[in-house]
Amino acid sequence: MLKLLVLLAGGALGTLLRYVVSGLTYRLLVGAFPWGTLMVNLVGSFLAGCIWGLFEMKDISPQARAFVFLGLLGGFTTFSTYTLETLNLFREGETKLALLNVAASNILGLALVIAGFVLSKMIVGAAR
Repeated sequence: MLKLLVLLAGGALGTLLRYVVSGLTYRLLVGAFPWGTLMVNLVGSFLAGCIWGLFEMKDISPQARAFVFLGLLGGFTTFSTYTLETLNLFREGETKLALLNVAASNILGLALVIAGFVLSKMIVGAAR
């Protein structure tokens, strides 16, 4: 029961953060490209790498891990939205934008999860 409450709390917070970050991004960057979803997924990738790197060095409870990775980041990132927006770009004939979305989300997402992981290791190493 505790795990379900932890997941609910993390998911609710992640969803709220996704709404805020995506909304701000769409206000700043306009056009057919799904900038808000891309930003959320890239920030989520970076945070996943950072937090995973930090959690590796400490004995973190399963509840804390569930809260952060399944709840918070699961509610924050938007893979289903990303895939739906990509499909819609293809359907609207925006093939170049659809392919750009796939490439940017996957390549930059992977690069940022690695960058976050490395950064967290550097920060902890410098603090010792």
